[in-house]
Amino acid sequence: MNSEATPTRWAIERSEQQRRDYAKRFERIAAKGEDVHGEARFVDALASRGSAILDAGCGAGRLAAYLHACGHDAVGIDADPLLIAAGRATHPHLRLATLDLTTISPTTLQSARLPTSYDVIVAAGNVMVYVAPGTEALVVERLNAVLKPGGRAVFGFHTDRDYTHDHLDEATRLVGWTREFRFGTWQCEPYSAASDWATSVYRSPS
Repeated sequence: MNSEATPTRWAIERSEQQRRDYAKRFERIAAKGEDVHGEARFVDALASRGSAILDAGCGAGRLAAYLHACGHDAVGIDADPLLIAAGRATHPHLRLATLDLTTISPTTLQSARLPTSYDVIVAAGNVMVYVAPGTEALVVERLNAVLKPGGRAVFGFHTDRDYTHDHLDEATRLVGWTREFRFGTWQCEPYSAASDWATSVYRSPS
């Protein structure tokens, strides 16, 4: 989710076929009767009805589509055009755009015909550990630029990656956010040093 000169971990670690397969991954999981909406239910519970919600690193739009169906003004952005194309085919009613997380601003969002500020921003599914190495703090800065005063930002990713939740806490501190919650799952299980996942919720100053 960065410039051509600095490819993302996602682009480095996944072939084109793997990216295409990922676009259909959650459809296959849902077809087995398994739950694929835990993140979306979590975000829905945080948000007032009709909130403007940005699914940052949306993939094929699964989370944004669920939140849209719940009555929110939910939109999605992702740097991978293959995933955005798959999302548009699956959810033609949904507003999705190919945008790099390091370039988000009111101007770039307006150019993509998306809202320019949000009540809630969510980066689920390991988004922060797939951006280009070294750009994580910049991504948080860019998200802060479009998060409304008093808005919330939600992140979820594994704990065994080079980019840690301590790093995320520091990046969010620098933009003035306060961490409200940290859970070990999207179902609000307690977080501990042994957790292999962390779901973190931050709030921007009012």
